[in-house]
Amino acid sequence: MNDDMRLVFESRNRRACSDRALVLASLQIPYEIVDDATSCALIVPAAYSARAMDQLMRYDDENPPYVPPRQVSIEYQNALPGVLAYVIVICAVAGLASRSMFAQDWFAAGRVDGVLIRAGEWWRTVTALTLHSGLRHLVGNVVFGALFGLFAGRLLGPGVAWLAIVVAAAAGNTLNMLLLEASHRSVGASTAVFAALGLVAGFVWRGKLMSQDRWPYRVGPIVGGFALLMYTGTGGPNTDIGAHLMGFLGGLAAGILLSPIREKLARPNWQRNAGTLAGLVVAGAWALAFLT
Repeated sequence: MNDDMRLVFESRNRRACSDRALVLASLQIPYEIVDDATSCALIVPAAYSARAMDQLMRYDDENPPYVPPRQVSIEYQNALPGVLAYVIVICAVAGLASRSMFAQDWFAAGRVDGVLIRAGEWWRTVTALTLHSGLRHLVGNVVFGALFGLFAGRLLGPGVAWLAIVVAAAAGNTLNMLLLEASHRSVGASTAVFAALGLVAGFVWRGKLMSQDRWPYRVGPIVGGFALLMYTGTGGPNTDIGAHLMGFLGGLAAGILLSPIREKLARPNWQRNAGTLAGLVVAGAWALAFLT
């Protein structure tokens, strides 16, 4: 090879050097690889150096170096207060309703009733979330609600998570009622349970809290949420699949909307105010149910 050789590329990455050697070979530019213990270099005859440099610059422009996605830091919060509040409210209402406390028929006053909701009794979309048809129904919703609520509270904080769950579940009950016949009636926290699941899926997906470099990871939270919905929310002859699906979709939308402000969610006043508002929504709905 010509004694007058010029350096056109040098790197500690031998793969990078080999890739560029293939570029020169494809253009029939003579080259030589100089490899030592620390780096690899490409040299070409002086007469070819200008063309080689130009072609390697074009190669670099067309093949920018891979930059791994920035890892998103997750600040987990204490979800226990929200979960405890959920369990206490659900169990307390179950006990009060079973004894017809305050001389009230809690089921007649608070269940989802398509006719009455269409007539303006919107609070039933909230009160129905705290009623259950029996012990098995109650225990199932306590267990799964506490589990999914724990995940949601860890990510969004106990106050914001449960306010979002209540609003999303009420919206899910409303949508489900509008899609069914006016005679539709239902009770149960399962709409809220799956709203919590959707909330987690939407928040994780929109916030890119999982690895996002390949498409399976990008859609993983959504697919996983739907898989859990299908596995846990479609069994049993009395299962209100529509309410589960609408609750999940409501939670999914809430998670997507809240994700851009996730850095603000850790503020104690946000959590305190949101948690208080969630409690007031439920208490206010029951007050309207009894006063109407």
